[in-house]
Amino acid sequence: MKSFKYYIAEKSPEPRGAFENNPSNGYLGPDVLRRVNAILGSKLREDLSDGASGVAAVRNILQKIGLTFGATPVMTEMKGSFELPLTLFGGRFGKDVDTPYDEFLEDDGISNQVEGGLALHISYEMTETNQCRLRCHIE
Repeated sequence: MKSFKYYIAEKSPEPRGAFENNPSNGYLGPDVLRRVNAILGSKLREDLSDGASGVAAVRNILQKIGLTFGATPVMTEMKGSFELPLTLFGGRFGKDVDTPYDEFLEDDGISNQVEGGLALHISYEMTETNQCRLRCHIE
Protein backbone atom coordinates (compact mmCIF):
# COMPACT_ATOMS: atom_id res chain seq x y z
CA MET A 1 0.00 0.00 0.00
CA LYS A 2 1.30 3.46 -0.92
CA SER A 3 1.73 6.01 1.80
CA PHE A 4 0.39 9.54 1.66
CA LYS A 5 3.91 10.92 1.21
CA TYR A 6 4.30 8.81 -1.93
CA TYR A 7 1.25 10.44 -3.54
CA ILE A 8 2.47 13.93 -2.69
CA ALA A 9 5.91 13.20 -4.13
CA GLU A 10 4.46 11.78 -7.36
CA LYS A 11 4.65 14.19 -10.23
CA SER A 12 2.16 13.87 -13.02
CA PRO A 13 3.21 14.48 -16.61
CA GLU A 14 2.83 17.94 -18.09
CA PRO A 15 -0.71 19.13 -17.35
CA ARG A 16 -3.11 19.34 -20.28
CA GLY A 17 -5.95 21.52 -19.11
CA ALA A 18 -7.86 24.47 -20.45
CA PHE A 19 -5.84 26.95 -18.40
CA GLU A 20 -2.43 25.94 -19.73
CA ASN A 21 -3.51 26.52 -23.35
CA ASN A 22 -5.34 29.77 -22.71
CA PRO A 23 -4.64 32.37 -25.45
CA SER A 24 -4.25 35.12 -22.85
CA ASN A 25 -1.21 33.25 -21.51
CA GLY A 26 0.67 33.89 -24.75
CA TYR A 27 -0.54 30.80 -26.55
CA LEU A 28 -1.25 32.56 -29.89
CA GLY A 29 1.87 31.24 -31.57
CA PRO A 30 2.32 30.48 -35.27
CA ASP A 31 1.38 26.82 -34.89
CA VAL A 32 -1.91 27.70 -33.16
CA LEU A 33 -2.74 30.30 -35.83
CA ARG A 34 -2.03 27.74 -38.55
CA ARG A 35 -4.50 25.34 -36.91
CA VAL A 36 -7.14 28.03 -36.46
CA ASN A 37 -6.74 29.06 -40.11
CA ALA A 38 -7.19 25.42 -41.13
CA ILE A 39 -10.40 25.20 -39.12
CA LEU A 40 -11.70 28.42 -40.68
CA GLY A 41 -10.81 27.14 -44.15
CA SER A 42 -12.61 23.86 -43.61
CA LYS A 43 -15.72 25.66 -42.35
CA LEU A 44 -15.85 27.91 -45.43
CA ARG A 45 -15.01 25.22 -47.96
CA GLU A 46 -18.35 25.38 -49.76
CA ASP A 47 -20.12 28.33 -51.34
CA LEU A 48 -22.78 29.94 -49.16
CA SER A 49 -26.17 31.37 -50.04
CA ASP A 50 -25.49 34.35 -47.79
CA GLY A 51 -22.11 35.84 -46.90
CA ALA A 52 -23.34 37.11 -43.53
CA SER A 53 -24.01 33.56 -42.34
CA GLY A 54 -20.41 32.61 -43.14
CA VAL A 55 -19.09 35.61 -41.21
CA ALA A 56 -21.34 34.65 -38.29
CA ALA A 57 -19.89 31.11 -38.37
CA VAL A 58 -16.35 32.54 -38.33
CA ARG A 59 -17.29 34.81 -35.43
CA ASN A 60 -18.64 31.81 -33.51
CA ILE A 61 -15.46 29.78 -34.07
CA LEU A 62 -13.18 32.61 -32.99
CA GLN A 63 -15.22 33.50 -29.92
CA LYS A 64 -14.63 30.00 -28.58
CA ILE A 65 -10.95 30.86 -28.11
CA GLY A 66 -11.57 34.44 -26.98
CA LEU A 67 -10.96 36.29 -30.26
CA THR A 68 -13.53 38.89 -31.31
CA PHE A 69 -13.90 41.41 -34.11
CA GLY A 70 -16.16 44.36 -34.82
CA ALA A 71 -18.99 44.86 -37.28
CA THR A 72 -18.38 43.72 -40.84
CA PRO A 73 -19.00 45.95 -43.85
CA VAL A 74 -21.86 45.14 -46.18
CA MET A 75 -20.79 42.90 -49.06
CA THR A 76 -22.59 44.57 -51.98
CA GLU A 77 -19.99 44.29 -54.76
CA MET A 78 -19.42 41.16 -56.82
CA LYS A 79 -15.92 40.78 -55.42
CA GLY A 80 -14.02 42.39 -52.60
CA SER A 81 -12.00 42.00 -49.44
CA PHE A 82 -11.64 43.67 -46.07
CA GLU A 83 -9.61 43.39 -42.90
CA LEU A 84 -10.93 43.37 -39.34
CA PRO A 85 -8.67 43.85 -36.30
CA LEU A 86 -8.98 41.14 -33.66
CA THR A 87 -9.15 41.60 -29.89
CA LEU A 88 -8.45 38.98 -27.26
CA PHE A 89 -11.14 38.76 -24.56
CA GLY A 90 -12.30 42.29 -25.38
CA GLY A 91 -8.85 43.87 -24.99
CA ARG A 92 -6.99 45.19 -21.98
CA PHE A 93 -7.69 48.24 -19.85
CA GLY A 94 -5.95 49.33 -16.69
CA LYS A 95 -2.43 49.66 -15.36
CA ASP A 96 0.71 47.82 -16.33
CA VAL A 97 4.08 47.74 -14.61
CA ASP A 98 5.45 50.68 -16.60
CA THR A 99 2.24 52.72 -17.13
CA PRO A 100 2.50 56.30 -15.77
CA TYR A 101 0.21 57.15 -12.89
CA ASP A 102 -1.90 59.60 -14.94
CA GLU A 103 -2.44 57.25 -17.94
CA PHE A 104 -4.25 53.98 -18.58
CA LEU A 105 -3.27 51.04 -20.73
CA GLU A 106 -5.89 50.29 -23.37
CA ASP A 107 -5.15 47.91 -26.24
CA ASP A 108 -6.46 44.83 -28.04
CA GLY A 109 -4.87 42.28 -25.69
CA ILE A 110 -2.86 40.74 -28.55
CA SER A 111 -0.33 43.41 -29.50
CA ASN A 112 1.64 42.81 -26.30
CA GLN A 113 2.18 39.17 -27.42
CA VAL A 114 2.25 39.50 -31.23
CA GLU A 115 3.93 42.57 -32.70
CA GLY A 116 1.29 44.74 -34.38
CA GLY A 117 -1.61 42.55 -33.27
CA LEU A 118 -3.67 40.21 -35.42
CA ALA A 119 -6.30 40.84 -38.07
CA LEU A 120 -8.90 38.71 -39.81
CA HIS A 121 -8.61 39.02 -43.60
CA ILE A 122 -11.85 38.19 -45.42
CA SER A 123 -12.25 38.04 -49.18
CA TYR A 124 -15.53 37.30 -50.91
CA GLU A 125 -16.75 36.69 -54.42
CA MET A 126 -20.24 36.22 -55.81
CA THR A 127 -20.47 33.22 -58.13
CA GLU A 128 -22.54 32.91 -61.29
CA THR A 129 -25.23 31.09 -59.27
CA ASN A 130 -25.54 34.05 -56.85
CA GLN A 131 -23.79 32.26 -54.04
CA CYS A 132 -21.05 33.82 -51.94
CA ARG A 133 -17.58 32.29 -51.83
CA LEU A 134 -15.86 33.38 -48.61
CA ARG A 135 -12.19 32.91 -47.79
CA CYS A 136 -10.60 34.12 -44.57
CA HIS A 137 -7.39 33.81 -42.60
CA ILE A 138 -5.72 35.40 -39.60
CA GLU A 139 -2.43 37.27 -39.95
